[in-house]
Amino acid sequence: MPDTVAQAGGAAQAAVVPVFFAERLSKTYQMGEVQVHALVDVDLTIHRGEFIVLLGPSGSGKSTLLNILGGLDRPSTGVSRFADHDLTGASDAELTRYRREHVGFVFQFYNLIPSLTVRENVELVTDIALDPMPAVEALEMVGLADRLDHFPSQLSGGEQQRVAIARAIVKRPEVLLCDEPTGALDYVTGKLVLEVIERINRELGTTTIVITHNAAIAGMADRILSLGGGRIQRVEINAHKLNPNQLSW
Repeated sequence: MPDTVAQAGGAAQAAVVPVFFAERLSKTYQMGEVQVHALVDVDLTIHRGEFIVLLGPSGSGKSTLLNILGGLDRPSTGVSRFADHDLTGASDAELTRYRREHVGFVFQFYNLIPSLTVRENVELVTDIALDPMPAVEALEMVGLADRLDHFPSQLSGGEQQRVAIARAIVKRPEVLLCDEPTGALDYVTGKLVLEVIERINRELGTTTIVITHNAAIAGMADRILSLGGGRIQRVEINAHKLNPNQLSW
């Protein structure tokens, strides 16, 4: 389907620079004797600095699309590119390098190493990054500069998620991919995490894609892509984006 370029927020100035391009992207899984069509002929362009929300129910194809864009999975057919990188034909080593150099991931569950402090969990990533920021700087961005020497068990769920965000951004990724980042959090804590993600997009210019089934979160996006049945059913533009603290659900 034709794609629409966002004209809102900081993304408007950067809209001429495509980050992701996908054409007729499909993904089929074989489940025993049954074929599951997770994605069907998806056409997509995402521009540098955009804040995109992928909205849809479970099974709509959101995570499959995010995993392909992040180099965690490959499409069955179609074309997927990041800038001048061909993700479709990339080798395993090339996809590993792409993820390491360009992409930060935030998942619903934090995946912190319990025996390491907050600082040490974040510093793990700096060892493999090309141009990382200091771990303390990343933790300052997420409001946890005073918890450097705490262990994950000493943190709340929201604080652990913010550590996971710091770990994702410490390598200065061009893209931040978030899969249900507030799914395990309560309302108040979830909004704090969304404020951190919005700040990173706004201050660092990081292209940000957030998966959610929570339609209220769409209010903070430049564009909302609604998925259903493995297809992009609708594309909406937010002429007036909301701050996370203005959201309610």
